[in-house]
Amino acid sequence: MTAEEARRAFLDWLVQERRASPLTAEAYATDLADFLGFLTLHLGGEPDLTALATLRQADIRAWLARLVQDGAVNATRARHLSAVRSFFRYLARRHGVDNPAVRLVATPRTQRPAPRALPPADARMVAEDIGEMSDRAATQARDTALFTLLYGCGLRIAEALALDVRDVPLPDRDAMLRVTGKGSKQRIVPVLPVVREAIAAWLALHPDRRPDAPLFLGARGKRLDPAVAQRTLRAFRRLNGLPEHATPHALRHSFATHLLAGGADLRSIQDLLGHASLSTTQRYTAVDQAQLLEVWRKAHPRGA
Repeated sequence: MTAEEARRAFLDWLVQERRASPLTAEAYATDLADFLGFLTLHLGGEPDLTALATLRQADIRAWLARLVQDGAVNATRARHLSAVRSFFRYLARRHGVDNPAVRLVATPRTQRPAPRALPPADARMVAEDIGEMSDRAATQARDTALFTLLYGCGLRIAEALALDVRDVPLPDRDAMLRVTGKGSKQRIVPVLPVVREAIAAWLALHPDRRPDAPLFLGARGKRLDPAVAQRTLRAFRRLNGLPEHATPHALRHSFATHLLAGGADLRSIQDLLGHASLSTTQRYTAVDQAQLLEVWRKAHPRGA
């Protein structure tokens, strides 16, 4: 069997047995055709299963290097390599072609995109005005409290919606909130007066103030679904001309970015966000630098 025949059999298997979408099958077909085309030139002839079984890591790296020469970024090369690995897993199961070289080649590291924060005025608009999306006083108070909390404390939407009434800091105690984040790790977050006021206004209308009741309730009296909050913000941003990346999570990005711009140190922001690694928090420095560069371009006489 030639490698091309094996490729076609693999694509048929993807569609018929794995129920892959047409777009997925097309992407695999293109990536594998590129790989086999390279091998034909690299090996001096069309490869068969024996040639695939004896490929070395150096052969795989030579193919990845050629992708670099063609202008492929790391994310593209990682996708191509993933397709090739899937192809070889299929060959191992169906044709006994088990070549560890493909597994041993390191995946090109992809750079995570910089967090996309909102300008301070837009973030405040969301927190202060999103209640206007409803004509019910209770829903207005609930949504204002939720989005003020997201921006004011930098919580993930899941963390905010997991809070119970008992978790709300009392006015006569330290204004601190205990949050359970990823991996069930807890952290303490200070609560600004504006956040406490918004939550107090919502609690005054809360239909169930038992300590173990969810802090944020949906229309049916259950814990509010994240999709409802996301839908509310989606409608709000379209009515108010906000960018498409204005999402609940963008408020968390805005919280961190605006703290950094205000002089907060990375370690403190790391603790407030609940990041396990400082490198995750350091992504916000790229946002701050990009904003400074944009200000420079607009303000400096030679920036244009």
